[in-house]
Amino acid sequence: MNEIINDLRSKRDALSLAHQKLKTDSDDWNKGIIIISLVTGLLESIKMKLSLDGAGWALVPIILSSVTAACSALMKFRDFPKKMEVLIQSGSLLTNTLNKARNHHEVDDNLFIEYNSALEHLETSLYPDQRKLFLKQSHKNLIEITKQEVKYFDLIEKVNAHEKVILSDESSSSSDSSEEKIDINIALPPITEEEINQSL
Repeated sequence: MNEIINDLRSKRDALSLAHQKLKTDSDDWNKGIIIISLVTGLLESIKMKLSLDGAGWALVPIILSSVTAACSALMKFRDFPKKMEVLIQSGSLLTNTLNKARNHHEVDDNLFIEYNSALEHLETSLYPDQRKLFLKQSHKNLIEITKQEVKYFDLIEKVNAHEKVILSDESSSSSDSSEEKIDINIALPPITEEEINQSL
């Protein structure tokens, strides 16, 4: 059961990463169109105020308007909204199947059918090369999350046992991998995981 849950988590996260990438691309295109349109309007205003009638000034707005039209046509051709909608629907199906798997103690026929259906939606939502890329990133993220959760629960056990805790803040971007360590001597009542979850 844990293997199915982890598999669904990784594939759901892969779809989320793909959706994030599409949304970022769509936002970048929209920002570019907005900026070009603003620049075109600014140049038109400058022409009128300064009475600039040269051939060059007359061509600039036309060129910028053509660029804006070309960008809009390319955006329509790439069809970002439809692609994102497909990813959202597939991600919702995977999330629903994941929730059902978490509420099961063992795999039954219905869950197995829904699991296969979720996999089919994933495979039809992304091209193979995209699936490879986003699944690789998703697996890496889940491994890092799991490592962090293990460290977290280890620290909770040490705090409950009134042991000395050392917190380290490692910078992965630093070539020297510098660490800032803080010694904590805590003489507090034991903290339960339930109390922590309630405070979040």
